[in-house]
Amino acid sequence: MDRRNFTKLSAAASLTGLVTRTAAGEETPRANTAAAASKESAEQQHLDAMQRYAALTEGPKLTIGMLVYPGMFLQDLVGPLAVFESLMNRDIHLLWKTLDPVRNEKAEHTTFIPVPPTTRFADCPDHLDVLFVPGGVPGTLTMMEDAEVLQFLADRGRQARFVTSVCTGSLILGAAGLLKGYRATSHWVTLDVLSELGAIPTKGRIVVDRNRITGGGVTAGIDFGLQLAALLRNDTYAQAVQLYLEYDPAPPFDAGSPEKAPPIVNQFLSEMFAELKDAATQAAKRASKRLS
Repeated sequence: MDRRNFTKLSAAASLTGLVTRTAAGEETPRANTAAAASKESAEQQHLDAMQRYAALTEGPKLTIGMLVYPGMFLQDLVGPLAVFESLMNRDIHLLWKTLDPVRNEKAEHTTFIPVPPTTRFADCPDHLDVLFVPGGVPGTLTMMEDAEVLQFLADRGRQARFVTSVCTGSLILGAAGLLKGYRATSHWVTLDVLSELGAIPTKGRIVVDRNRITGGGVTAGIDFGLQLAALLRNDTYAQAVQLYLEYDPAPPFDAGSPEKAPPIVNQFLSEMFAELKDAATQAAKRASKRLS
C-alpha cells in the first residue's frame, strides 16, 4: 500500500471514530481509548466511595516503621505490610542500616526475594505510631546481638505508640529491652525463650499488653495486622480491609499448633528445631546479661 492510500484510509477511519489521536499526536485504536475511559471511571468510583465513607476511613496521619533485615522470614513482613498498605493516610518506612536490598543469609539453600529498604535508621522519624519487627531464621539470632539494631529499636520503642512483632521478632524486641514485664508471644518453638528476656510468655495468636502487641508464628501476621488496624482506625475499617484481602482462611488440615498437630508431626518439628531453640535461649541469656 502506498503512502497516499494509507493516508486516505487513516482519514476515513478517524471520521468514523475508529482511530483517535493521543496527546503526542500518535494514532491509537479506539479500544485503547475505551480502556482508558473505563479505568478513569473506575478510579472516580473509587474516589467517590472514599468520600462517601470518609468518616470510616479518615484518621490522623500514621507513621509506621517496619524493620527489615537479612535472614528475616518474608511472610512475617508481607502479611502485616499488606494490611498496613490498605490503610489510608499513612507513611510506611522499611527500615534498615542502609538502603541496600536485604536477603536471607543462607543463599545456597533459599529462594530469595530481596527487599529494598526505604529508610535508613539515621533518617527514621523520631516518633512512630507503629514500630514493627518480623521474625526469621537465622536473622533473628543475628539481630539479637547486633548492637546497632538493638539501640535503634530501644530508642524508637521508647517513643512509639505501639511496639509490635510477629513470630520470633518478639525475641529481638526482648533483646532490645522492650518486653520486660510484658506478656508476649512468639513462634511456638521459641515461646518459652521470652522468659529469659524478662517477658511473660503467653500463648496466643495475638497477645496485647498495653502498647505491646505480639503475634504468633509467620501466618499470624495477617491476624496481627487486622487487630492493629482496628486499634489504629476502627473495627469496621479493619473488617473492610479483611474483605478487601479476602482473608477467609480454610486450611486443608487442622495442624497449625502443637495442641492440634498429630504427635508424629510435633515430634518431627520439635527435633528439627531443637538446636534453634537452644541457640535462641543462649542468645537470650547473653542479651539479658547485657541488659542487666
